[in-house]
Amino acid sequence: MLAIRLTQDIESRLTHLAQETGLTKTALAREAILEHIDDLEDYYLAQARARKNRKTISLEDVERELGLAN
Repeated sequence: MLAIRLTQDIESRLTHLAQETGLTKTALAREAILEHIDDLEDYYLAQARARKNRKTISLEDVERELGLAN
């Protein structure tokens, strides 16, 4: 089970869509999550791995190395 807080705008849009389609808000929310969870996993897990496994380089160092520094 999952409980989430939505802004009034999102709640209103979801309610309106549910009324217009005859679907439940739960079904619509589930579909939205399923539609986007793969992309979210890819994005956030890649970020987490990059933070763990990479040495960071400052923008100034990159610019200097590429000859773009002022």
